[in-house]
Amino acid sequence: MARSALLNVMVQAALKAGKSLSRDFGEVQNLQVSVKGPGDFVSQADLKAQKIIRDELLKARPTYGFLGEEGEEVKGTDGAHRWIVDPLDGTTNFLHGIPLFAVSIALERNDEIVAGVIFNPATDELYTTERGGGAFLNDRRLRVASRRVLSDSVIGCGVPHLGRGNHGKFLVELRHVMGEVAGVRRLGSASLDLAYVAAGRFDGFWETGLSSWDIAAGILLIREAGGFVSDFHGGTEMFATKSIICGNEHIQKALAEVVKRPVPTK
Repeated sequence: MARSALLNVMVQAALKAGKSLSRDFGEVQNLQVSVKGPGDFVSQADLKAQKIIRDELLKARPTYGFLGEEGEEVKGTDGAHRWIVDPLDGTTNFLHGIPLFAVSIALERNDEIVAGVIFNPATDELYTTERGGGAFLNDRRLRVASRRVLSDSVIGCGVPHLGRGNHGKFLVELRHVMGEVAGVRRLGSASLDLAYVAAGRFDGFWETGLSSWDIAAGILLIREAGGFVSDFHGGTEMFATKSIICGNEHIQKALAEVVKRPVPTK
């Protein structure tokens, strides 16, 4: 596939951060047995990866804004462009030595996502996309799955954990979805969940309580793979509502209807 200069900058930043994360991931198993545990180490790995990405991106485009998951925002002077970055999506997986985590980088232009990169260094899977240019996994063109009914589908989701989200509401959603589908999966990394939808591995996905850096690159990846994405209200305010439902045209619509069913009275 032909990549623009901007996408090449994003890819190189993701690969460089991924190399750093891979080295640190190799140390996690050793840290698991320490008294202090690996928590502080992983936090440093996260911050280090973000600095690598920020430096690479702003070196190439110093006038662009930068929004990072690690509490960092730089206002751009051009007013039109902003990088949206999660340097380590799937921190809990990383912490426990589970190889499902990713670097996610998106480019926003005038409030529209125009390019995205998601990279899992543990599996060496690189997802790339540009608006109007398609979606790719390691240079292989991606299409969302073609299944048309939920009963044949495997659906991904995010599960609210300790101290986050409405657990009762999610359990109702899960109860409804479980009764309609072939299987439900939870990876623990929203960017990879969305990448799996784009790759046809998952037929659909839903989650609430998400931040822009969790989903920015994945939204474009799915759309460029022929998929449909909405918020829980059927609109396109995924960042504002912190919610997302996606899949192909048929599955996205059907999944949205199931997820939004009212709480049963009995």
